[in-house]
Amino acid sequence: MTSVPDVFDPRQYAAGVPYDAYRVLRDHHPVARQDEHEVLGWPAGPGFWAVTRHADVVRVLKDSATYSSYIGATQIRDPDPDDLPFIRSMMLNQDPPGHARLRRLVSRAFTPRRVDRFERVAQERARTLLAHALEAARAADGTVDLVGAVTDDYALLNLADLLGVPEADRKLLLHWTQRVIGYQDPDEAGPQVLDGRGRPVNPRSPAMLRDMFAYARRLAADKRRFPDDDVMTTLALDAELAESELEMFFFLLTVAGNDTVRSAAPGGLLALAAHQESYERLRTGDVALPSAVEELLRWHPPVLTFRRTAAQDTELAGRRIRAGDKVVVFHASANRDERVFTDPDRLDLSRAPNPHVSFGDGPHVCLGAHFARLQLRVLYREVLRALPVLRSAGPPARLVSNFINGIKSLPMLIT
Repeated sequence: MTSVPDVFDPRQYAAGVPYDAYRVLRDHHPVARQDEHEVLGWPAGPGFWAVTRHADVVRVLKDSATYSSYIGATQIRDPDPDDLPFIRSMMLNQDPPGHARLRRLVSRAFTPRRVDRFERVAQERARTLLAHALEAARAADGTVDLVGAVTDDYALLNLADLLGVPEADRKLLLHWTQRVIGYQDPDEAGPQVLDGRGRPVNPRSPAMLRDMFAYARRLAADKRRFPDDDVMTTLALDAELAESELEMFFFLLTVAGNDTVRSAAPGGLLALAAHQESYERLRTGDVALPSAVEELLRWHPPVLTFRRTAAQDTELAGRRIRAGDKVVVFHASANRDERVFTDPDRLDLSRAPNPHVSFGDGPHVCLGAHFARLQLRVLYREVLRALPVLRSAGPPARLVSNFINGIKSLPMLIT
């Protein structure tokens, strides 16, 4: 019997996504029991089921009646029981019909028309950041960190424009994102905050989000006095939206909206730098950019995992799952499933069809997927225009995380 590899430990993801381990799981243990051991100061948990095949991942994501986002929320680690009611109030952690109501309310603000209006702004921003990166590269033998020089600011400033965050406050969005998303990585999150018993405090707990929510209230009050054409104005003026719900939306849009592109963009550039023939085909127009964006998302999904909790006894891929068990879908594994994708370990920018699950599936499919795709399309188009040479100048620094497929630095030769 083939042993079950550990795909939980967040430290292994700093060396790369464990695709070989995923393949073993898909082939021999498609729904596999994983230990949730103590690591990086975070206490041990009861363990979970890792779901790695594409069909099973889609099944879990679509069946919210059996696999709940609400019961235990959507992170692998169990939240503190005292924090759970608060965490459940976020749209991400709700099931239909409550989830549908909140999604409908925020969709009023997150319209394709408003998103499309940002294309020209995003294009100018990408051109400016790339011009500065080229200047920095000329002063450093042609090398530059594209995360620090381009992609972090590109994602952050685009989101700030969409939300309507004043320029002076925009670095706050990055600070909050690093604290919440990068909590497993000391480089991102900084020193751990401990409670009175010496245990790490969940970055999604009310205590850790107090400053973000206070800011959201102040920003909403400003938008009511001085309305503008942005998402926070629309939410602040929505009479159906309670103040606590508005605060949760600000949290969700700030963190998820920023880190989706912040993770996907450098991952796509890294893939292109490693596949020079594909980069040249894209530069010459031999491959359509929208198709390339989808394949780069499949290749480097921004989100690695999401958790559900079994609402009832059930069976998945022949394994009996009990009510209350944690069930974790592995997006990056589903995107390399040979049962769905021909030659999945080959980057094929013209791949079609391409049913990747990088933005999820079912009722919780990413609300900002249209905005993310637009930003990636614009960024890659400007990179192709500005950078005839895109080659790695050293290994990337990856985020210590079993949740986000993050890249902290990306040294590139871009002369």
